[in-house]
Amino acid sequence: MRLTELHRTTGFRLATLFLVLFGVIALLLFGYLYREITGFEQERIDDWLLREHAELKREAPDELVARFEHQNQFDPRRQRPFGLFEASGKHLAGGYAGDLPAIPVFGKPFSMPLANLPGHPPGRCIAAHAPDNRIALQCQNTLELDHFDDELLHALLSTAMITLVIGLIGATLIGVSAMRRLDAVTASIEEIVAGNLSRRLPVHAKRDDIDRLVVVVNGMLDEIERLMNEVKGVCDAIAHDLRTPLTRVLGGLERAQRRARTEAEYRAAIDETIVETSGLLRTFNALLRISEIESGVRRAGFTSVDLAAVADDVFEFYEPTAEDKQIGFRLQRTVSGPLEIRGDPNLLFEALANLVENAVKFAPHGGAVHMTLWHDGRGAGVTVRDNGPGIAPTERDAVLRRFYRGEASRRTPGSGLGLSLVAAVAGMHGMTLEFHDADVGCEISLFKPAQSQLADSR
Repeated sequence: MRLTELHRTTGFRLATLFLVLFGVIALLLFGYLYREITGFEQERIDDWLLREHAELKREAPDELVARFEHQNQFDPRRQRPFGLFEASGKHLAGGYAGDLPAIPVFGKPFSMPLANLPGHPPGRCIAAHAPDNRIALQCQNTLELDHFDDELLHALLSTAMITLVIGLIGATLIGVSAMRRLDAVTASIEEIVAGNLSRRLPVHAKRDDIDRLVVVVNGMLDEIERLMNEVKGVCDAIAHDLRTPLTRVLGGLERAQRRARTEAEYRAAIDETIVETSGLLRTFNALLRISEIESGVRRAGFTSVDLAAVADDVFEFYEPTAEDKQIGFRLQRTVSGPLEIRGDPNLLFEALANLVENAVKFAPHGGAVHMTLWHDGRGAGVTVRDNGPGIAPTERDAVLRRFYRGEASRRTPGSGLGLSLVAAVAGMHGMTLEFHDADVGCEISLFKPAQSQLADSR
């Protein structure tokens, strides 16, 4: 951004607006102070003139000349020139020499230039009719007061100009700082648009309003990068995991084309192809199912669900399978009564079913699978434990990714999507999927944290 565009920045505009508001307020304040200060000085002079005027009224007529001459002796600088004049305007006594000037009003203070004094300084005077048809004029030289007024006005104007210059400099610095921040953010955004998804918007240490927005945008970028990497990983996994069954399908069809001679051989090849194709369809259906769950479209249909009843249904559904493998399958309750949460009963059933299915699948012949329904300070949930090969601690995050299969499960039928679906259901319901350290086998808990305001079972 160029400096010519400085006036377009919000920071510069706001700083300028506040400067204008401050300038208007300061102007009104300075005007008020100037008026009050100068008015106070003039009122003080007028009060003194009125007091002198009142004393003059009480003075004896034959002592007026002596009074004026006495006052003149003590005022060599003519700061308070008094003058006593005849009706014709001829000077009789006092320091105000020369003829009587034009008097605009009697008995009230007025302003006029002291024309008979050197430099014709400004003055504040009061005139009165004295006995014997004489006129008394009492004045105060206001040259110093006017000089003070000029200095005060100059000081106020200088202060205003300095404030204006400092304000403009401050507004410019604020605008330049905002421009630099916007330039840095713009450069980062352009780099992200160019394809560098690892780039993040710069955050300053002061953590202002823009930084709060930047933090939110960076969080959004983190999520976008994670989703993009996940999509890339899913695409790579699909290409890798579907290549083997497609190769088997193609190989079986080619063998049937070259070697099959009878109807039974063709039927066997078709049956093998149907099995492989059905497995592919199940994989794609599982992917679509996970995408549907992660989209959250079914969250609007959440109802009150009894987690204990869902656990009972899962137990009853897999009990025959466990008996076929001679596995000791048991459901243990640490709480009695219903355990209500908000959710989708079908999705919760599917998530628990995947956990139990994995436990039954990987438990050895004659092994054990335990389901535990619990409710404590952490929250409420179900724990599934088996005595199979287990999941290594280093693989616990990886097994939640699509198509990932651990070392212990590579020779076991499956698509590697079961725990991904469980994680998606848990995220949709605000639940936690937690792995526990176990001496033998695998132990996983799916639970609703206590801070999620789980309804207490009654």
